[in-house]
Amino acid sequence: MGKIKTHKASAKRFSVTGTGLVKMNHSHHRHKLGIKDQKRKRHLRTADYVQGKVASNIRALINK
Repeated sequence: MGKIKTHKASAKRFSVTGTGLVKMNHSHHRHKLGIKDQKRKRHLRTADYVQGKVASNIRALINK
């Protein structure tokens, strides 16, 4: 019986916390930052948690 491999692209973008929540970073914070206001950039810096069924799908991809 084969083993299930970790989906490496998902493992680089998501992590699972100690309580089982799936943690992610926001997108749109790489370039063209001069046209985005300070409040938007500040909120994009913070991490967020994936909600619902999507979180269980990602957890299965990264085998946690």
